[in-house]
Amino acid sequence: MFGRIMGAALACLAALTPAAEAQTGWEAVLAEAKGQTVYWHAWGGDPKINAFIAWVGEQARARHDVTLEQVKLADTTEAVARVLAEKQAGRTEGGAVDLIWINGENFAAMKAQGLLSEPFAESLPNWTHVDVAGKPAVVTDFTEPTGGLESPWAMAQLVFEHDSAALPAPPRTLAQLLAWIEVNPGRFTFPQPPDYLGTTFLKQVLYGVIEDPALLQKPVDPATYETVTAPLWTWLDRAEPYLWREGRAYPANEPALGQLFADGEIAISFAFNPGRASAAIAAGELPQTVRTFTLEGGTIGNASFVAIPFNAAHAAGAKVIANLLLDPQVQARAQDPAVLGFQTVLDVAALPEPDRARFAALDLGPATLAPDALGPALLEPHASWMERIAEDWVRRYGTAQ
Repeated sequence: MFGRIMGAALACLAALTPAAEAQTGWEAVLAEAKGQTVYWHAWGGDPKINAFIAWVGEQARARHDVTLEQVKLADTTEAVARVLAEKQAGRTEGGAVDLIWINGENFAAMKAQGLLSEPFAESLPNWTHVDVAGKPAVVTDFTEPTGGLESPWAMAQLVFEHDSAALPAPPRTLAQLLAWIEVNPGRFTFPQPPDYLGTTFLKQVLYGVIEDPALLQKPVDPATYETVTAPLWTWLDRAEPYLWREGRAYPANEPALGQLFADGEIAISFAFNPGRASAAIAAGELPQTVRTFTLEGGTIGNASFVAIPFNAAHAAGAKVIANLLLDPQVQARAQDPAVLGFQTVLDVAALPEPDRARFAALDLGPATLAPDALGPALLEPHASWMERIAEDWVRRYGTAQ
C-alpha cells in the first residue's frame, strides 16, 4: 500500500506541467515580496508618467502588499553609476536600486559590466501575454539580446506632430523636411543631444541618408565612420541656420520640445510615444486639430524595459512590479491617451476575451495613428552609434550654446 501511495505521489509530481512548476515558484516570490518596499529608479521628467507609476504602486500594495517608491531621475545614467559604484565598493547585496527603467546603451553597459541580476523576465507569469513574435524589440534592445535580463513594459515609435489647421500637408521625407525647414525658419528644432530624443532624431536622419542602413545594426567601425556619417552632418549643416533660434539654443528634452509646440513657437514636433499628442489634447494642452504622422520608409521604434540590478535589496518585490507592468489591465491603462498613450507590448489578439475588450474599448484619441498606419518600425541602431553621433554633435554644434 505504501509503495502504491508513494508511486502515485511521484507520478503526480512528474505530471506537473512547466506552467504549474512556474506558478509554484511564483508563489514563493510573492511570499518573499510581501511587505517589501521597491525603489524603482525611473525618469521623472513627465508628470503623466509619474502619476502612472504612482497608480501602479497603488495596485502593487492592494494586490500584493508591495510598496513602490519612484526614485525620480533626470538621466538613467545616474542609477547605472550608483549600481557600478556599489559593485566597485564590494556591496553585493542590499543595493539601493531595486528596479530601473532602462534600455539602449545603459542596458548594454550594465550587461557588459555584470551589473544585472540573473535572467527573470521569461519566468514572470504574465510573460505568456508578451508578443515576442510580432514585436521582436521586446527581446532585442538596440541589437543586444535581452536574454531575460530585462522585462518590456511599453512599445514606442517615433512620430511627428503637426497642427492640421495650420499645416495640412506636412513633409513626409527627410528631403521634404529639410526643404520645409529652409522656407519656414525658426519653426523646427529638436532636443539638444545627448538628450535621448534629440539623439534619436539624429539617428532618424542618419537612417534616411546613409547608403547602407544595415551598417547601423553593427558596432561603429572607426575606419569608415567619417565617410558613413558625412551625409548626416551635411543635412544638419544645411538645417541649423533655419532652426528655432537659428540653432543657437535647443530645448532640453521631450517635455520642453512639446511645450514649444504647444506654445506655437514651432510648427512640427515629434515624440517617441505615438499617443502623446492625443494625451495632450485630452489634457487641454494642444488643440483638437493636432495630428501625428510618420516618414515614408518608417521611423525608429523600440521598447522600454525594467531591469533588476545584481545586488537589489528587494529583488522579489521588483519581480512583482515587473510582472504587474505586464498585466493586461495595467497595459490597457498605459495605452489610454487620457493616461499615457503608450503602445502595448502584449499580443492583444491572443488575450482572453475580457482583456481584449479592455483594449477594444479604448478611444485612442483624434491624433493617434492606428497601429497599421504607423508604417515600418525601424530597428534601433547598435548603441555605439548613439554614443558616437551624440559626442560628435556636441563637438560640432554644442559648444556654441
